[in-house]
Amino acid sequence: MIDIDRCITEFDKGLRTIFGVHPAARPTPGKDLPEAELGDAERRHAAALMRVNHCGEVCAQALYQGQALASGNEDLRDALDQAAREETDHLAWCERRIADLGGRPSVLNPLWYSGALAMGLVAGKLGDDWNLGFLAETEHQVEQHLQGHLERLSADDARTRAIVEQMKRDEAGHAETARSLGARELPAPVKGAMRLAARVMTTTSYWI
Repeated sequence: MIDIDRCITEFDKGLRTIFGVHPAARPTPGKDLPEAELGDAERRHAAALMRVNHCGEVCAQALYQGQALASGNEDLRDALDQAAREETDHLAWCERRIADLGGRPSVLNPLWYSGALAMGLVAGKLGDDWNLGFLAETEHQVEQHLQGHLERLSADDARTRAIVEQMKRDEAGHAETARSLGARELPAPVKGAMRLAARVMTTTSYWI
């Protein structure tokens, strides 16, 4: 039987993720650091990279939501919900930094959210060990992606770099938690498909 109340709650969660303003539980990393004197091109580049990161966090919320919805394990659902709440900080930090840099979020966020939600639902239906394996691999790939951004950001842009560095540490922690809970190693073709999907998303959201 369909739980109407839960459907409404989850739909509201999706709307708030895509269109809402997200308060952070933790202070923004680097908020007390001086603002760098960036050129116009450097500022646009940093804003675009943070738009990509914001898009990734929208997808992370959708993945967690889909995985929690599909899992019958209450403890795992609670862990996924907790991780999603922790990563709400990332959404807030990215939103604020994008605004500071004069940028805007991706207009395709509803599309990315829908796709990530579907992937999370599929992962959740495969069983807890595969569900956790998908989570661990996602966080591992995001950690690598953030490292790439640190290499592309201006060395002078301390505020943006501080946010990305903290996000990278958090993602590594989530991956380790998933592994400690029994995550199964995903097959190489699945990992490759995930990288390809992520490349499409990150390349597109850099510009749109």
